[in-house]
Amino acid sequence: MKSIIKIIKKINLLVLAYRDHIKYAKKIGVNMGTDVHIYGNPIGMFGTEPWIITLGNHVHITREVLFVTHDGGTLLYRHLIPDLEITAPITIGDYVYIGVRSIILPGVKIGNNCIIAAGSIVTKDVPDHSVVGGIPAKYIKSTDAYLEGIKNKSLHLGHLKGEEKDKALRKYFKEKNNFEHV
Repeated sequence: MKSIIKIIKKINLLVLAYRDHIKYAKKIGVNMGTDVHIYGNPIGMFGTEPWIITLGNHVHITREVLFVTHDGGTLLYRHLIPDLEITAPITIGDYVYIGVRSIILPGVKIGNNCIIAAGSIVTKDVPDHSVVGGIPAKYIKSTDAYLEGIKNKSLHLGHLKGEEKDKALRKYFKEKNNFEHV
């Protein structure tokens, strides 16, 4: 009977992950502020110790991001040191964007107003107002410099949502580039 209840609880958790990413993250123990957005499937995103992960306010986490809170390499040396364990919390500040397929490693603190470029592996703390990227992630520029650089490139459609945004993007690219298949 206990195993059936355990299976039902696991199924309910999987359904919750599919239906409401934020409620799922909170249910497994992730500490988070307000206006957090998780895009894509959150199952496995927060690793085995989600309760030591803290997300600030206005955080955007894109698809396939991983938060790794422990060093699995310790398993190779447990025959020498049975109690060997490296686990550390991850802290994300306010107004942070984490790009697709980024990996945040144990003990990392990402400051406020930061952008983590897609595909980055963050091995060290990221100071406030930084754009970082790469493997391992390195400082690229300040978020102020990033904003200055994107202002003139803006399509000015960011305020639109869903179908309205899709329609506007299709129209924009069809007019600008004569895409036939748009």
